[in-house]
Amino acid sequence: MTQNLVSLRLAADDLSAIEAALDSLEQRLTGLVGLTPDERRQLTKMGDKSEAFCRQAVVTLGKHSEVLPRNFDLDEYRADLAALDALRPILARLQRLYERMVDTETALGSDVMVSSLEGYAHLQVSGRGDGLEGLREALGARFIRKRRAEAEPAA
Repeated sequence: MTQNLVSLRLAADDLSAIEAALDSLEQRLTGLVGLTPDERRQLTKMGDKSEAFCRQAVVTLGKHSEVLPRNFDLDEYRADLAALDALRPILARLQRLYERMVDTETALGSDVMVSSLEGYAHLQVSGRGDGLEGLREALGARFIRKRRAEAEPAA
């Protein structure tokens, strides 16, 4: 094998513990919402520049709540900011873990693909006359479209 970007072994008890941890996260984060792409597009978003404004507004409006209409829920407003502050470090950690998982999945797939191609090349050369014709043809089916497309003249 000429490429081995990652070696990962997930034992059954590790997988069970991971599933339990995910179950626990889902049970604890029941207040999370799912937005449609349209809903996401239509929302007013708080970016980095507007966050300072929002934080100052929470403080200012909290000190001068008399200017707010009766249906303005100041406690919910403050709770939303507190929840945002609590959620962000968790999200950052999960994003880092997710990115590493995606990179590991990509590396594992690449390792498997490179090894498969390398093994197939050896089978093409060394497997002749060893009763491996059927296996070679079955593996070679992956390349049939590519070969046909290369052989067909452009219209």
